[in-house]
Order: sequence, then structure tokens, then C-alpha cells
Amino acid sequence: MTPPAVNALTYSPDAVSGTAPAFLAVRQIRLTDFRNYRQLRLDCGPEPVVLVGANGAGKTNLLEALSFLVPGRGLRRARLDEVAHRPRGGESAAASWAVAAVLDTPEGRLAVGTGLEPPRTDGGLPRRAVRIDGRPASSQTALGQHVAAVWLTPQQDRLFLDGPGERRRFLDRLVTALHPEHAGDVAAYENAVRQRSRLLGEGNRDPHWFTALEDTMARHGVALAAARADTVQRLDAAARLGVGPFPRASLLMIGEIDGWIASMAALDVEDRLRAQLSASRLRDAEAGTTSCGPHRSDLSVRHLDLDLPAAEGSTGQQKALLVSIALAHARLVALSRGRPPLLLLDEIAAHLDAERRAALFEEIIALGAQSWMTGTDAGLFEPLAGRAQCLRVADGTIAAS
Repeated sequence: MTPPAVNALTYSPDAVSGTAPAFLAVRQIRLTDFRNYRQLRLDCGPEPVVLVGANGAGKTNLLEALSFLVPGRGLRRARLDEVAHRPRGGESAAASWAVAAVLDTPEGRLAVGTGLEPPRTDGGLPRRAVRIDGRPASSQTALGQHVAAVWLTPQQDRLFLDGPGERRRFLDRLVTALHPEHAGDVAAYENAVRQRSRLLGEGNRDPHWFTALEDTMARHGVALAAARADTVQRLDAAARLGVGPFPRASLLMIGEIDGWIASMAALDVEDRLRAQLSASRLRDAEAGTTSCGPHRSDLSVRHLDLDLPAAEGSTGQQKALLVSIALAHARLVALSRGRPPLLLLDEIAAHLDAERRAALFEEIIALGAQSWMTGTDAGLFEPLAGRAQCLRVADGTIAAS
């Protein structure tokens, strides 16, 4: 289909009228200069969506666009300028891009938009703008108050084998779905860590700068560590139950500050972290790193049915464990926020056996979740016939299959 050109950061009032359903669903998605989509408008129902097409057709690009409806850098962790449309032939990329959606939520119909805006002044930097029902939001973290989304991609199949940073990022997305303010704490903490590291590298010894930055790190660091601890405790209880043929899992945060959070009051943890950061300035300057804080923590996952650390399971066992955790988390979000998150599942069916594929689809239907799933083989999604929208993606166009 060739949709009309749209400004994806605007909305029309008639598009956001409607009653309040007890779920979260994208009813319209519009893209402008996003990846291989010059212009796209897609209207859909609240049911799960299956995107079928050849590799490179744009299926994952659409999931990535949907992932920008929540705070963060999207499912590929791309820089903002990397997702702008780049015409064939090597021409330069578009100067801006936009993603907009009309959502059904338990509170009613909602329009959200986000995108890269060109610099406002000469020498300025492009920035990511966010609008909610047509009004500018102060930051992208406002999206988390309205939209929760979790995704699984083939790149995450190595989650239990990769370094702690990948597991923290995965966990932080799960936490944000339950604690929308978490994204803001993570951003503030990481920004303070970068600034402190830069000052240490420059040889700056002004205690006033360091005191201010370390206070920011302590306040936001303890807040994000506490949100992680709460999420992991609740998710551990849910994941231990298992989901159908998917394995049971246990989860635990491991790190110095995580031990403090478990045994001390939050204000005492803040004071302790401030003191430790102050005492470690010289050591951190010599090592070129920040030696304490929640950025040093790790998520430990265990396959309970095999009584093995997740990393020691086979590739298939690790995949099944990851799906089990994602489904347990979706149940938890549904109970906590009154609606499940959007589930963005890239190439999810290809590496699951028939029993687990069927169980995954049944769980998605039972949750009432709008899941966006991609694949190259439409036959793998046959159990969803009549219960999902199947769309064919080809070279940046989308049509009913």
C-alpha cells in the first residue's frame, strides 16, 4: 500500500475518541522516514499481529519503530540518526524521522508521537521529541507512563552468555514496564557516571563538582537498584511457576549495592554509596572506571527444571527460558498495571518446537496481549488462524496476507 504523506508527530482529535478497553493495543501506526519506510500508515485491530516476509523486507524495522513508543534507544539500541531513512543508491539519510501511534488503553484512546527533530539553532544538536495527545512532553520518559513494551530478538538468544551489561539492559526494560519512572533514574544515573568519569580523566579535583555528581549518582542509583530489586523479587515468584511447557526459572540480583538494598534502609544505602564514591575517586581515576554502584550488578538466572545456571543450558533451553521469563513478566505487568505490555517478538517461532509454539500463542491470546510477531514462514503461525492479523511485508510495503 502507498499511504498519504503524514506528519507523524501530529494527530487528529477524531482519531483518539473511543471507549476504554481493558488492554493496550496499537490501532494505528504511522512512520515517516524511518529505516526503509519513507511513509507508512497501518491501521489494525487489537488482536495479535503477524508480519510475514523475506529477510530484509522491513519486518524488524516495524518492530523497532514500535519499540520507540517506550523510553530508550529501541530494540536495536541504535543512535537516533541511524534509524533515519536512507534512500537506495548511497544518498544521505533523511534529517529527521517520526513514529506516531494511536493506542487503545484502559484509560481511553491515546495518541503518542516521537521522532528526531533537526537542530533548532546553528551548531545545535538534533534531539528526540515526544508528544502525547498533541502536547509536547518534557522527555521521553513520559512515554513509560502510558505504554509498556517488552521485546525478544534473535540477538538476545545469547543473553545468558553475554556480559552483565546486556542482562542489565534487558532487566531495565522489564523494570520500566512495572515502574515507569525507572527509565528516568537510569538515564540520570548513567549521565552522572559519565560526567564523573570525564572529570576524573581530566584530573579535575574540585570537590564541589564531585559532591554534586555523587549525590545524583546516590539518589538515582539507589532508586533504580530498589526498583530492580522489587521487580526481580516479584518476577522470580512468577517465573518459578513456569508457563505450560516452558521451563521454570529463578532470578536474583547479584552485586554489592544489591546486598545493601536487601539489608538497609534506602537513605542509609544512599549515604553509604556517597561515602564509597568519595573514597574511591583516586582509585577510579587510576583505573578509568567507577568501581561501585548499580552499574556493577548482574542478573543471575537459573533453569529450575534442570537445576542449572541458564548459561549452561543448550541454545534451545536458553531460548525457552527467555520466553518463559518474558511471559511471566507479561502476566505480572497485566496484574500490576491492568493491561499486559505490547510484546514485540522478532523471529520468535522459528526456533521453538510445535508444542512450545502453540503454547506461546495460547498464552498470548489468554493474556489479551497485542503481540507483534515476525517470521519468514507463515505456516508456523497457523495455530493463530482466525485469531490474529496476518500481514505480508515486502520492500517497505505492508498488505493483508
